[in-house]
Amino acid sequence: MTWIEAMILGIVQGLTEFLPVSSSGHLEIGKVLLNVDVKEDLTFTVLVHFATVLSTITVFFKDIKDLGTGIFAFKWNKETRYVAKILVSMIPVLIVGILYREEVESLFSGNLVLVGGALLVTALLLISTQLVKSGNKNIPFLDALLMGIAQAAAVIPGISRSGATISTGLLLKNSRSEVARFSFLMVLLPIIGAALLDILSMSSSAGGDGISVLPLVIGFLAAYLSGFMACRWMISLVKKGNLYWFALYCAIVGIVSIVFA
Repeated sequence: MTWIEAMILGIVQGLTEFLPVSSSGHLEIGKVLLNVDVKEDLTFTVLVHFATVLSTITVFFKDIKDLGTGIFAFKWNKETRYVAKILVSMIPVLIVGILYREEVESLFSGNLVLVGGALLVTALLLISTQLVKSGNKNIPFLDALLMGIAQAAAVIPGISRSGATISTGLLLKNSRSEVARFSFLMVLLPIIGAALLDILSMSSSAGGDGISVLPLVIGFLAAYLSGFMACRWMISLVKKGNLYWFALYCAIVGIVSIVFA
């Protein structure tokens, strides 16, 4: 992998991790267009995912700090209640990750028909949010679980994680600002968990063909900076309700992927 390819894939990962256009789907498209397999070196995969986690922590640092302070008060308060909702939202993706990991990994084979079809589903989810009035709920536990199910469905390349979780939260009449915040915070632990699993895979294998340091550094920085900007932008867009352009984009990319598959 060259440093230019690493930069492109890092930017794609950072932008599409937070924008509702599916990072996994775009990475599959990127693999085909660049003829590069990102899984050929798990070090790169772990680093770009860690970069997106770091960008999320940077954007929500105050929220995470407040949640940590509330947890260590060792009493049932609004912070521990919020963290409990995050843990509930993790149950579906945990089940999928443990029981169906091999089946999920088999989906990442450059199948552009699958990616295109899933992108069309993402487009439908996003456009559906424009057809309902926004609510003002603060995400009850049941809604947190349903958003978690949407996140689990997003293991399919082409189904946007943020698109699925945000759409689900909005369709359930939750507050736009709360949906944006919860959607990004709920993904932190699953991404960290996936990265740890990749690290364990690296320790039990050769870890790929030994990508050099420069592409790793450039890929990390590209993913972090693009992820930071995309995260802040997406929060603003969700609050304003401007998601239809992403629906149109996903529909176009989905159709093109299927046609040229």
